[in-house]
Amino acid sequence: MRVGIVGGGAAGLMAAATILETAPETELFLVDRNNGLGKKVIISGGGRCNVTTGIQDVRTVLTRYPRGGKFLSKAMYHFPPADVFAWFEAHGVPLKVEEDLRVFPQSDNGKDIVGVFEKMFRSLNVEILLKHSVESIAKNGEGFRMNFKGGDSLDVDVVVLTTGGQAYRHTGSTGDGYAFAMGLGHSITKLAASLNAFYTSETWPAEVSGLSFEKAEFRTERDKKYSFTGPFLFTHKGVSGPAVFALSSLVAFENYDAKEPLKIEIDLFPDLSKGELVELIESKIETAGKKSFLNVLAMVVSKSLAEIVVRELHIVSGVHAAEVSKKNVLRCVEWLKGISLNVVGRGAGDEFVTAGGVKLEEVDPATMESKICPGLYFAGEVLDIDGYTGGFNLQASWATGRLAGQSIGSR
Repeated sequence: MRVGIVGGGAAGLMAAATILETAPETELFLVDRNNGLGKKVIISGGGRCNVTTGIQDVRTVLTRYPRGGKFLSKAMYHFPPADVFAWFEAHGVPLKVEEDLRVFPQSDNGKDIVGVFEKMFRSLNVEILLKHSVESIAKNGEGFRMNFKGGDSLDVDVVVLTTGGQAYRHTGSTGDGYAFAMGLGHSITKLAASLNAFYTSETWPAEVSGLSFEKAEFRTERDKKYSFTGPFLFTHKGVSGPAVFALSSLVAFENYDAKEPLKIEIDLFPDLSKGELVELIESKIETAGKKSFLNVLAMVVSKSLAEIVVRELHIVSGVHAAEVSKKNVLRCVEWLKGISLNVVGRGAGDEFVTAGGVKLEEVDPATMESKICPGLYFAGEVLDIDGYTGGFNLQASWATGRLAGQSIGSR
């Protein structure tokens, strides 16, 4: 059996490794337009490679996918995060689970993850075709013909499309896989960027750029209400961090710009009611009433943010805290529990993935084989699957690549 895998990212690497483990006699061709394998894997997590998540419960893991969680169920139970962890450690890469449950190589070097596959492929029956751009894929009798730019072609029995999405175009993820899938009879959903930072029309976040919070609730409402609670930070252009990335994923298909901004609210104290936060500030005033209100507010939030609060609410910052009215204390609380920002653009996030892809109804979730074109398989981001930041997108790629590889290896 001759198998052609198009795309040397996480899903393609795992599919190839699994085929070689289960059916080592397979003639395997791994095609990638880059000059090396796993470019996007290496740069993920800031070059450290957020391999998977430390969350063990598969049902909980599946809730981390705004799109595709139900489809992923079989693949995820088949190759859950714990098994991914064990697989890489068994192949010589010690991993670690950080406090936020992200999993990284102990070396903090994404090249070690890709190195597992490079070492494996050197000793097994796989032909790696780097700097090869596939131009088209067509049915050829019972198999397929892969046509390359430059005029060469390759005939195979099985094709696996693991071309990724269209984010990080400099790593080769240009969206060609969607065209190949459509050429073989598949449908592609609407596509959008996901896991991005937010740029705001307000400029004051630049004054507190780098100020971070371990827990805040983000809310927005367009066609539906969306909310997410988690860490974030202010940036020179707006807001970023895990909670922002998650919310951006939920609103991936919303259009927003300077003419029609996306209005968001941030609650910096999601675990406190307004009344409780009022009590907290008033207790500070009772013990430090002779201090300026600004300095008392700076006991609750950073001074740089306190300065913005009093300025935005036109409260005299130098007045003694004891002289500030209860009404103004309440106004401060309402501001801190509902910071209003207008999002006018998207910025690069930690991962930046594509929401949307090959329609899941057209793919068998138990095998990853096309229901439309026998012998065609899919894995990874080319499918209409995307997760939050924290290792979930790589986990989906490992799991779907593993399932596709085992399905092919047992043909």
